[in-house]
Formats: sequence, structure tokens, C-alpha cells
Amino acid sequence: MRSLLRRKVADWILTRQGIDRFPLELVRRRLYILPTRAGLGFGLLVLGMLIAALNYANSLALLTTCLLGGLALVAMHQCHRNLLALEITAALTTPAFAGERGLLGLTVANGSRLARYRVEIEAPEAQRVTADLLPLSTRRIELEVPAPRRGLVRIGRLRISTTHPFGLFRAWTWVHAPLTLTVFPRPRGGRPVPPHAGAERAQSWVKGEDEDEWRGLRAFVEGDSPRQIAWKAYARGAPLLVKEYAASGSERRVFDFEELAGLDTETRLEQLARWIVDAEARGDTYGLVLPETRLPPQRGPEHYGRALTALALHGITAPRGGASAAKAVSTAP
Repeated sequence: MRSLLRRKVADWILTRQGIDRFPLELVRRRLYILPTRAGLGFGLLVLGMLIAALNYANSLALLTTCLLGGLALVAMHQCHRNLLALEITAALTTPAFAGERGLLGLTVANGSRLARYRVEIEAPEAQRVTADLLPLSTRRIELEVPAPRRGLVRIGRLRISTTHPFGLFRAWTWVHAPLTLTVFPRPRGGRPVPPHAGAERAQSWVKGEDEDEWRGLRAFVEGDSPRQIAWKAYARGAPLLVKEYAASGSERRVFDFEELAGLDTETRLEQLARWIVDAEARGDTYGLVLPETRLPPQRGPEHYGRALTALALHGITAPRGGASAAKAVSTAP
């Protein structure tokens, strides 16, 4: 019955508020407040004191009861004010590998000249995070979200609440945003990288084999040729940087889903993830071929994220209108 009641209340709140878009301000009409267990006990205590004070005509006890009742009313208004007009300016998710925990980052702004204390944020199956917000400040709050298996973890709603001050009341609100967390396959597998995997196909995707490849910029070191200095970047105020190139004969690999015959789909994806993580760590140029996706050989954090995302979404239809994950992808497994 309790679970059914919670679902009914959640559906009613979703119908009343609708889907939220950021930036989002916590206005008065979307805030709810009720006494906590401690608040209910405090109320019963004050009620008992009131009955005793009236029964014995004790003025001092009656004064104390009125003071405690006034304290509860002030605490209720302060608890409500602690959330009122807070603004959530952004919400982004950081991908994770299966079996680990992804991150949900919320940017919360306090435009008031008063501090906000003990603001609690929680997501389904995520650990609650408590934070204080200084006056006229913005803070990023991160929640760890479990990522048990490959695919997409949909975060249907968030709860923002507070019991400040005294813990007698809890004010809260629900944030319904189409957030999704991308979960990459766990990088594991015992198969070695095939020698020159897909070399002919990799060469067919690359033009200008006799030309050197651009690798990036690095800090200037005494003895570097002035012709290799990135003078345009230096003119824009950047420090001295040197352009780096790699010989076009460097090895290129293509990791093909179909080459892992004899393995089930998840095992293939995990092996491909292992090869991609290792190739990125070595600085190799690599491509990926899946039944529905074809990525030409490249390297770098963006290509690394695209390749792992393609593995994560293999056979899965991405939700429409969902907030995309922040592609803060690490090159470590």
C-alpha cells in the first residue's frame, strides 16, 4: 500500500509540475513542507505542556509553551525559505564503465544574500549529498549514480530537500528532467589484439599516407625549432607551444565486431572496450566497426568517447529529448 501510494503521489506531482528544463528556479508553488518525526514528537510535547499549563493555571508553563510554539512556527518558515528561489542552472552526467558509479553534477546558484544550509539532493538509488550554499554563490554538487550494466541509466527525478533549522520540518521539491547516464561496457577480455588488425581497411579510410599527421601542441623546450612554434596561438596570448606531428607510417587498427566470432554480444563488446582503452592509452590510431556503426581510425579523447558510446548504445535506442551526458571521458579503465 505504501509503494502504491508513493507512485500515485509521484504521478500527481509529475502531472502538476510537468517536465522541467534548466535553468530552473524553485518557486513557492512547487515547494512542499511537512513535520518530521522529531517535529511530530515536538508538537505532541508542546500540546501536553499546553494541557498541563491550562489544567494547573501555571502562567510560567503557559509562557514557556507559547515560546516553544512560536519557535516551531519560525522554524517552519525558515525551513521553507531555505529552498525558496534556489536555482538549478545545469545538470550533466559523466559516463562510467559497467560496475562502477557515474556522476550526476548539478550546478546550484544561490542568488540571495542569505546562506542556505543543509540542502540535500538525492536521486533514485544514489547516495544523498548534503551541501551548504554561501550568499550570492554558485556551487557544483555531484552525486554518484550506480551503473550496474551497459546501456543507459535513466534518472527520472531528483529530490531537493532540507530540514534546516532544528530538523522539525522537512521542505522538499521534485525535479523531473530527462537525464540519462551512459554506461560503457566493462573493459575486459583475454584475447590479444590481432596483429595489424584491419590494417588494409584502415589504410583505405586514410588519405595522404605520405603526409605527417597532426598530433597536437606541447610546451616549448629549449632547442625546439622556431618553425615548429605555434605563433598564432602565441599571438593570442598563449604561452610558447610547439606543434607535434607523427609519421604517417604509424600503425592504424580497426576493431571489428564480426572478427570476434564464437562470443556472445556482451562478451564481444567487453573485449572491444578492452582493446579501445588499451589503444588510447598507447596513443594508437584505431577505428571501430559495429553492425550499425562505422568509425574511421582516429585518436584522442573525443574519438575515444565516441567509440565507447557506440559500444554502450549497441542494440539500444537512445531516448528522445533526453539530456545528453557530459563527455568527460577518462582514458583510464
